[in-house]
Amino acid sequence: MKAFALFSCRAFGLGVLATFGLVGSAAASQCRPDLALFPDANVRIAVEVADEPAERAKGLMFRKELPAMTGMLFIYESPRPASFWMKNTLIPLDMIFMDERGTIRHIHPSAVPLDLTPVPGNLPGDADPNRLMVLEIAGGEAERLGLKKGMGMAFPALDQDQAVEPCQ
Repeated sequence: MKAFALFSCRAFGLGVLATFGLVGSAAASQCRPDLALFPDANVRIAVEVADEPAERAKGLMFRKELPAMTGMLFIYESPRPASFWMKNTLIPLDMIFMDERGTIRHIHPSAVPLDLTPVPGNLPGDADPNRLMVLEIAGGEAERLGLKKGMGMAFPALDQDQAVEPCQ
């Protein structure tokens, strides 16, 4: 509970900074393990990291809200086909699927709460369906923030030699 309260305060502060445009073009140099940075869109999203199987299994289930400019970043040990569902998830979510370089490969907008239909991390015909990370944010946020397929994310857990947006 204390960790969530700290995350909420931190996320609120980051949301305020982003609102006032303090997300300069040198975003990649500000890499931190609690921020997903999208330099091409000039966006910083405060993240909770789910990198253990139990954390990934629970995800954002049972949450009644997800503040703007916050989300959960699911990180796998290695790239793999990814598919999510909305079981026990009470709020609509945008799911942003990224490869091992941090490139957005697919965005599924506004997944329907409580829907058990699998949401694949790739579209038919995708030559490489493997994903290393999935970012879940509030439904509609990806479009509002200008996030698009092909953009890169800067994050310290990425192999910086391969990352399209390396941390500096």
